[in-house]
Amino acid sequence: MTRGVDRILALALLLACAGCGGTEPALPAIGGPPDRDGLAALRRFAIDRVLDARVASGARAGFVALVAREGRVVYARTTGMADVEAGTPMRLDTRFHLASMSKAITAVATLVLVDDGGLALDDRLADFVPAFETMQVVTGRDADGGFETGALDEPLTIRHLLTFTSGIGGYAETDDPLDRLWRAPDIEAPGLGSLADRIEHVASRPLYERPGERWRYGWSADVLARVVEVASGRPFDAFLRERIFAPLGMDATGFPDEVPADAPFARIYTHDETGALVRETRFDAHYGRGWTPGGGGMVGTAPDYMRFAMMLANGGELEGVRILREETVADMMRLHVASGVLAERGLEGLGWGLGVSVVADDTSTVMPSTNGDVWWSGRFGTQFWISPANDMVVVVLQQTEPSEHGGLPWAPTAVQVLARP
Repeated sequence: MTRGVDRILALALLLACAGCGGTEPALPAIGGPPDRDGLAALRRFAIDRVLDARVASGARAGFVALVAREGRVVYARTTGMADVEAGTPMRLDTRFHLASMSKAITAVATLVLVDDGGLALDDRLADFVPAFETMQVVTGRDADGGFETGALDEPLTIRHLLTFTSGIGGYAETDDPLDRLWRAPDIEAPGLGSLADRIEHVASRPLYERPGERWRYGWSADVLARVVEVASGRPFDAFLRERIFAPLGMDATGFPDEVPADAPFARIYTHDETGALVRETRFDAHYGRGWTPGGGGMVGTAPDYMRFAMMLANGGELEGVRILREETVADMMRLHVASGVLAERGLEGLGWGLGVSVVADDTSTVMPSTNGDVWWSGRFGTQFWISPANDMVVVVLQQTEPSEHGGLPWAPTAVQVLARP
């Protein structure tokens, strides 16, 4: 591992002349007084160069990155543009589409209700959303992709949703008949109504497999958002504000419809067939708008998400405000699913807790990590990482729609590697 870090440091130094357009803003005071000396100057310099070089090369429009060690913020960087065409630079208060980093927030909202006693992990989903009472499951497939369905033997539970072992899909984009059925319509499409309306669509599809059989990436977190509404008697966005965002001081986190018109907001970019960076406008009018998804619709800033992640790293408490019991956070961040997370993408060594990925085997993961590390990323290149063993939290935000011409989003992992003790 030391040799690997040394190689990355050397590469960063070689890239030092590739662009120094970023800035080091004042470190935000989160959890305690910031401490710039908490990260060695060489490591800060190397991270700067990696992020700045990605922007200078045209690979990415910009980044905002934060690192915390031992409960203090030790590094901050803003580099590149939030809006290239308008010439708007990245700032600490720039809002980003968090995409699937929303899932961890939804999981915490669910566990807040568990701590309150208004919800239990083994409660039946149908007790909160009756449409799931008659949920069907695929019982057989034929050579052409056709399928047969039948009734569930055991009920679908809140635990299944949190562990992503519910059998609920929605993200697969193949021509397989079952995948096509789940996308007809895609619940993220515009004009489908409220969260409650869209979850009714989910309940009308057959589960891919019986609950508990395997980890599957899909709309489980969106269903959880509806459960939170029903169990709390509050709209999902209102519950988040009252029980998580306001207590933690996450004043810039919410849904796109709530963002003030004059607030700095990072635009989404992608790459054309030549590899050039271009604006991606497909998501502007509808992504996260018109409803309150739990799986991918929230927006927020790097300091806000750092507050959220440090709360988890601290066992459910930040700056004297307790969001979850320490025992609940420990349960959230332990392995409930030991393997199979993102296996369809060729990744190994990853397990799942309650709403977050947990490193299960650090000898086989593609990213440098330690067993017990907790992390997740979002569609547009956002990523957070909590390492209990290293007492570290990393948040890196960007806005890049993946394409075959854009390369891998490796910069957040490089920040993680360079910041490790």
